[in-house]
Amino acid sequence: MNPLTEPQIRASLVNATRSERQRMIVPGLAELRWDRLDYLGWRDRKQPLAAYAVAEVDGEPVGIILRAPGTSSRRAAMCAWCEDVGDGDDTSLYVARRAGAPGRKGNTIGTLICTDFRCSRNVRRRPTLAEAGADDDDARAVVVERRIAGLRERSRRFLDEVRSTA
Repeated sequence: MNPLTEPQIRASLVNATRSERQRMIVPGLAELRWDRLDYLGWRDRKQPLAAYAVAEVDGEPVGIILRAPGTSSRRAAMCAWCEDVGDGDDTSLYVARRAGAPGRKGNTIGTLICTDFRCSRNVRRRPTLAEAGADDDDARAVVVERRIAGLRERSRRFLDEVRSTA
């Protein structure tokens, strides 16, 4: 992911009001390893039920506000973005208000995402022998690249659904 500035992140939010953009607390951008991120996701420390995700779509940042879970389900679940399986504390249902008129009418869309937005780290973990099919660094690299591509595609698809006014 290309590094983003705070103004770029605020401007990228497709389902936010002006006041929501102003209230948003942006994480420390200087500390991020942008080259190891496929999207930027975080929970707002001042607003516990607010979360955000920003990804590049067609070379431009597209961001959304998500409603973070108040409590976890305490059940094992698979993240829809990175396809990693975790317990109830690791994966949560996040809900986003749709952009435009549908969102103003209260239409939302939800998905299961890693609670702490660690998808980029999950897809880069070393594949097991069973996943790679061979004890070979090249075979493992192929698995990691496939995971990264899948994460990028699935997160972008969700952002497109939030932006869709159909």
